[in-house]
Amino acid sequence: MSKSQKAAPPGDRARPLVQQKAHEIQAFGHIARLPIALSENTARESIENLNQILADTFTLRDLYKKHHWQVSGPTFYPLHLLYDKHYEEQNEIVDLLAERIQSLGGLSLAMAPDVAETTIIPRAPKGREEVPVQISRLLHAHEIVLKEARTMARQAAESGDDGTNDLLVSDVIRANEKQVWFLSEHLVDAPLVRAD
Repeated sequence: MSKSQKAAPPGDRARPLVQQKAHEIQAFGHIARLPIALSENTARESIENLNQILADTFTLRDLYKKHHWQVSGPTFYPLHLLYDKHYEEQNEIVDLLAERIQSLGGLSLAMAPDVAETTIIPRAPKGREEVPVQISRLLHAHEIVLKEARTMARQAAESGDDGTNDLLVSDVIRANEKQVWFLSEHLVDAPLVRAD
């Protein structure tokens, strides 16, 4: 124990040490080299790519929650449930992306202001939108994520980052494609009661 750190009196040992401050132990954008058999340049490129797709996945996830709360009309109940299901699935992808970034020695985006600064998905209005607009907005966001994921998966494969490639193909692309399918079927102009 240093001279500046005095032992707490016996009655104060259970007192929490609150409002502590210190320097960051890793600055954002700096890599903590891990023995994962990837070059620093490869890890850096993957970290940057994954943080972009992470920001866009955060945004897509939150669009689902917004629409889950604000959906209305005759399809309220099934869409309310579907939006929440897709939100949970996107939340799992957020975690996988963030953990992959950390495993490459990087730092993942984590706070809403940082995500908002980084995402390329257009911001939705605060107000409630009609169901077809909600679905169209979600489909556009999915398309952005899928386009990024395909490009980034190819880059990861070319640079030998198989773990990132696998995550993007097996988790991000497949889940987003399935969600696009489920959403798109809600925009088919089909009669509800009587066939043409």
